[in-house]
Amino acid sequence: MKFTDISSWHSFFLFFFFFINEDAIEALTYDYRATTKCLMEAWDAQYGGGIIHNPNFNNGVEGWKPFGLGKIEARTFKNGNKFIAALNRTLPSDSISQRVLLEEGKLYAFAAWIQLNEGREVISVRFRRRPAYGQEYLHGGTVIAKHGCWSMLKGGIVANFSGPVDITFETNNTSVEVWVDNVSLQPFTKKQWTLHQEHTINKVRKHKVKFQVTNQDNTTLQGAKISLRQIKAGFPIGCEINSYILNITKYKEWFLASKFSVTAFGNEMKWYFTEEKLQGHENYTIPDAMLQLCEQNQIDVRGHNIFWDDPKYQPEWLDPRISPKRLRKLVEKRLKSIVLRYKGRLIHWDVMNENLHFKFYEEKLGRNATYEIFSRVHELDQKPILFMNEYNTIEVSEDIESMPARYARKLKKIGAYNREMLPLGVGLESRFGHDQPNFAYMRAAIDYLASMGFSVWLTEVFVDKGVNQAEYLEEVLREGYSHPAVEGIVIWPTSPFSTECKMCLVDIQQDFKKTKTGDTVDKFIAKLWSSRPLKFTSNEQGFSESVLLIGDYDVIVRHPTTNKFTKFKLKVTENSAHLVHLHLDAY
Repeated sequence: MKFTDISSWHSFFLFFFFFINEDAIEALTYDYRATTKCLMEAWDAQYGGGIIHNPNFNNGVEGWKPFGLGKIEARTFKNGNKFIAALNRTLPSDSISQRVLLEEGKLYAFAAWIQLNEGREVISVRFRRRPAYGQEYLHGGTVIAKHGCWSMLKGGIVANFSGPVDITFETNNTSVEVWVDNVSLQPFTKKQWTLHQEHTINKVRKHKVKFQVTNQDNTTLQGAKISLRQIKAGFPIGCEINSYILNITKYKEWFLASKFSVTAFGNEMKWYFTEEKLQGHENYTIPDAMLQLCEQNQIDVRGHNIFWDDPKYQPEWLDPRISPKRLRKLVEKRLKSIVLRYKGRLIHWDVMNENLHFKFYEEKLGRNATYEIFSRVHELDQKPILFMNEYNTIEVSEDIESMPARYARKLKKIGAYNREMLPLGVGLESRFGHDQPNFAYMRAAIDYLASMGFSVWLTEVFVDKGVNQAEYLEEVLREGYSHPAVEGIVIWPTSPFSTECKMCLVDIQQDFKKTKTGDTVDKFIAKLWSSRPLKFTSNEQGFSESVLLIGDYDVIVRHPTTNKFTKFKLKVTENSAHLVHLHLDAY
């Protein structure tokens, strides 16, 4: 047996997943295990390898062949661990390979452990069709591998065709040997994937609560009537807003009626908005009013954003040729201005927006600029969680700039630079195109980043206009909600006042009538709420129990014979106590 951590035992006991369904479909439970650490020994192959033959190479190269030029060798470490090396490589795609048969529509969860004989390189997994199809391929994910330890490449694909493919590994540096261990590929039907989501939602987003009703002297009461009314959903779901909300009444009414519990402002907190035309001429009138509106209606606000690293989105007056000394002073002034102004009033700050794709501040102020800015924000305000915020990390597996491994490495460096633990967050913009999202990759990428233990949010959920836009939007929201590590979602629709509504939730031309995507969001939010008051009656031992959606509830308990009653507020979380004592001590 090869090394695995204790979480694998948990996976073992959950190995078979029984769906509550008349079809009683049996399938392997999804394995959420992942790690950003480079380990001396790789974990066992997930799902026992799934449909991979000889996944742990105990039988040498059986089932495996070289892809392209070069050769492959079965090797063994001194500790007995077996792996395969691809060597004498000429092309980036030269590697080990195995041919498997894909079925259209199925989701394939992939994992492998990668090491190099020297250095550090980005490694990708590609599922290549046979040459007759023109070397088409599906990209399954990436990792940064290095010499001396094993890195986990966790990814996946959604098959858009049926037929054979060759699993291959690719890196641009052809001088290195690519070592591979413990490969797995597990197929799931769409129905299995959906039912597994439902299972996870029931486990993570709901909580069993048992009530016991007693008199003031702790004697139990049979026949007590318990009524619960949900007053707040426990899972934060929100929507971006803009300044029109301050003077367009119907826009405000729609937003407040939609049961959003969190928001972010589209542009109104950004530097180019608060200090727009002239340096030193700050104007916070609009974001101040927007924040006040949200606070009056108990809607949390994510601060978006302090700095945006894209050179195109700096204040109009900021000369791109500015000296580092001058820019450093302006950065400090900006930090004090906005962070202190809203100190204690925001739940999050997007500190550096799109800091993986762009490097405006690091190029001007040095490679430690991002780390220093995160540290300074925390010095000024200890309340908000501090987020990186990035696109394509879970949407596009081929975007090397923002791949999960690079995201994790940057976030770790932010933490390591600061001696005290900063409250860090993983902001995943989740801006999908109009094609079928790759949910197998999306989930694997979240698994990988979630293993660091930081707060994970989908911060700008958007699906581009297309025939299946509403369907894909619902699936993205469901995938995020069903992932146990995701703590909240903010939807980022096109402003209804835009000339081109790529993803508007309401149509201002039809008196703010909900669009198809707006209906999708409404239905999704409805799933986070109990649709009507819940009523129970205590048994002869005074007990009654129910499975409740996480959230806040008003509870009223009344005994019909004695007319004793009590009322209180109950917060149900994933970690709430299972037993709630209800004492009827009032009249």
